[in-house]
Amino acid sequence: QVQLVESGGGLVQAGGSLRLSCAASGRTFSRHAMGWFRQAPGKEREFVAAISWSGYNTYYADSVKGRFTIARDNAKSTVSLQMNSLKPEDTAVYYCAGGALDFRYGPPTGVQEYPYWGQGTQVTVSS
Repeated sequence: QVQLVESGGGLVQAGGSLRLSCAASGRTFSRHAMGWFRQAPGKEREFVAAISWSGYNTYYADSVKGRFTIARDNAKSTVSLQMNSLKPEDTAVYYCAGGALDFRYGPPTGVQEYPYWGQGTQVTVSS
């Protein structure tokens, strides 16, 4: 069992940066792939980024590639999402997710693939 708690959301102007953090509890965190998803009002939850349990493999949605960076620290049981050059369309509730997933079968990008979820943190980008 893994419990996840996000932090770091807030209000930022377009072009600015935010860093989201996700703290995990549970002895098996280091064996879990981790992902970030987001959900804007009236829209479905969508994939943002994923990182393998080792941190060696990462994968990004096209909409954030080159602007966002996912990273993890297994010693501290944390995963982060550095978001730069933010745009108003990045406004959403951001969720951290985890699961015993293997990148060998392709990066886990589906909501249904992740069994563990945080409560979400709001990111608002003003124009």
